Amino acid sequence: MNSKHQYVELSDGYFIPALGFGTYKPEEIPNSNTIEATKIAIEAGFHHIDCAYFYQVEEEVGLAIRSKIADGTVKREDIFYTTKLWNTFHRPELVQSCLERSLKKLGFDYVDLYLIHSPLSMKAMEKCKDAGLAKSIGVSNFNRRQLEMILNKPGLRYKPVCNQVECHVYHNQKKLLDFCKSKDIVLVAYGALGTQRIKKWVDQSSPVLLDDPVLGALAKKHKRSPALIALRYQVQRGVVVLAQSLKENEIKENIQVFDFELTSEDMKDLDGLNRNFRYIATESMADHPNYPFADEY
Repeated sequence: MNSKHQYVELSDGYFIPALGFGTYKPEEIPNSNTIEATKIAIEAGFHHIDCAYFYQVEEEVGLAIRSKIADGTVKREDIFYTTKLWNTFHRPELVQSCLERSLKKLGFDYVDLYLIHSPLSMKAMEKCKDAGLAKSIGVSNFNRRQLEMILNKPGLRYKPVCNQVECHVYHNQKKLLDFCKSKDIVLVAYGALGTQRIKKWVDQSSPVLLDDPVLGALAKKHKRSPALIALRYQVQRGVVVLAQSLKENEIKENIQVFDFELTSEDMKDLDGLNRNFRYIATESMADHPNYPFADEY
């Protein structure tokens, strides 16, 4: 098993593995594929598993993790598991019950990280940490203004340890990353490989990130795949990055992100690809007062 793990320290003293395995998948792919892919990921060396109530695969992911614990591949404490509070559970009295539902599906006593899936408020999240159901709490898809609202909230006891956002070479989130670093909030990148281009969420005419010629040239130079270049870029910026795949060869390849380094010139070339382009803009939510993507960052 590959035990080369890099970790990023969270503001509450816990450590999050710098590379995570994403479990969101298109609806038409059977859930059983998730069991197999998650097992392969753990065998390949992934210890950070990112999921959510909304993905509707927590039973399968839990089954895969428990089977790898049962066969001695990992212990529960080796696994860093993230889940997310879905938007329909934001009323304070529902927050803990959403987490308890996730825990029941997973067959776990606690999760390592509990995130608010989209911007509303920290509300009852703190109680989940107090109850020992979540070791750390954080947010997802928050912009700077929304983060500041939380950080400036009177009586805040636990600030969010991370902000999980879409982040890749076409939208490198430099300003948000700098702001998060200044507040000791870890940025976690989803869509780092250009998303799975699911029709429901992504315009099919949008550019295919991994076909980018700059990524291709660097892949040739380092004798790696464009996907590994895109993942390594995030790791070197201090971003925790999620890699999603259901294919065994890709899962095994993605764990190699710690086996090479990009030069400062390479990093500059990749910075130059930024065009503030979002694959997942969820425009259906644009009229919501908390829609996060109207601000510059």
